[in-house]
Order: sequence, then C-alpha cells, then structure tokens
Amino acid sequence: MAGDARDERMRSREETRHDTVLLDVDGTLVDSTYHHALAWHRAFRRHDISLPMWRVHRSIGMGGDRLVGVLAGDDVEQRIGDELRSAWHEEYAKLADEVEPLPGAADLVRTLSRRFTVALGSSGKPEFTRQAVDLVGVRDDVAVVTTSEDAPSSKPAPDILEIALQKSGGRSAIVIGDSTFDVSSAARMGAPCVAIRTGGFGADELRDAGAVLVARGLPDLLDADWDELARMQPPPGASDEPPLP
Repeated sequence: MAGDARDERMRSREETRHDTVLLDVDGTLVDSTYHHALAWHRAFRRHDISLPMWRVHRSIGMGGDRLVGVLAGDDVEQRIGDELRSAWHEEYAKLADEVEPLPGAADLVRTLSRRFTVALGSSGKPEFTRQAVDLVGVRDDVAVVTTSEDAPSSKPAPDILEIALQKSGGRSAIVIGDSTFDVSSAARMGAPCVAIRTGGFGADELRDAGAVLVARGLPDLLDADWDELARMQPPPGASDEPPLP
C-alpha cells in the first residue's frame, strides 16, 4: 500500500513537470534593451515629447502597443500612437546592427534544448526578432519563434507566451526573461519565471515581482537545478500588474 502511494506521488510530480522553456529575446538573448530605450526616446523627441530616459528604459519589456500610453498618456496614444511607433521603428533600425548577443546565449539555448522543448516569445517586431535570432545562431535549436504580430496583446499580457507554448507542442513551461513584465506575463499563464539582470532591473525587484530564480546573466543558468525549476509554480502575486515607470 505504501509503495502504491509513493508511486502515485511520483507520477503526480512527473505530470506537473514543465516540458518547455520559453525565452524572451530582447534583453535576454541579445543586448538590445538600451538600444530600444534610445530609439523610443528619439521617437518621442521627434514629436516634441520630452521624457527622462530612465522612464523610457523602465518601460522596455512591455510591447509598443502599451508603451506610448503608459509613458505619454492615453491622449497621446490616441492622437499619434501609430506615428510614434513608426518613428521608433525607424530609429531602432539605425541601431540594430550595433546589437550583440549576450554572453552565454547560444550555449544556454543549446543546453536546454537537450532536455526541454525550447521556444522564443518576444514582444518585438518580426524583422528585428529574426535578426536577433540569427545573430545568436540558434534558429535550428528552437521549436518556434513568436513576435508581436502573433498575439493581440503584448507583455505583460500572456498572449505571446501562450501562443509560443501552443505552437511548440509543449504542455507547460518555464519562462526566462529580464524584466518584471516577463515575470508577470509568465505568471498569468501559470508559468514560473527565471529572471536575469541583463535588462537593467534590480535583483530585489525581480524577486519581489515573483521570479523563482534571479541570476546575473545567462552563463549562471547553465548550472541551475533545472529538475527543481521544472516543477516550480509562480508564487502568489506574481501575476499582478508590474509597477509602471
């Protein structure tokens, strides 16, 4: 009888094991957070909207469909939101060739792909996301890549991650990201989030947001206990709206 109960517990633990890892792209696999911040800053200035750079930086991680309203107000979004997004696109295109992979990006993706299905879920535009994936050189190591055009709402909504999981054929996932928006987006689909500090968010605020593990960078995750992480759940409160800039 005791053996039957033990076997049942083992089966239960195996059934709850996450079989997929979903990774963010900008700020997680490639060092582009500050390029995006600069591009948005320049886009706003084109329209004589002056915003301190720190506020722009703190918004990187949410999608452009939300960023304009959060930073400049709903009236600006309604009047010139699309024009600002077009300006950002032009400004980022000037900077995109300066973006480099973050240390350990390719190694981590390839290591994880031997144990999990790996997929990428980005709020970025398709052409910039494709460029980033090619830069890291992991296109053949991931099952699917989703971008802003694959989902109706961007992070911290879970849509992009949910679609990546669905298209990858996975059952449930762990998310790796670099911002509080990634933590919230993951929790809203029931996934724990491993956070790295490469997006410029502090370790304490990532932990307070609900990250189940915070690392300085991707190389530190090579030695993480992925068996334990594969059975974790997001803590209470992790799905709450992140503090806005």
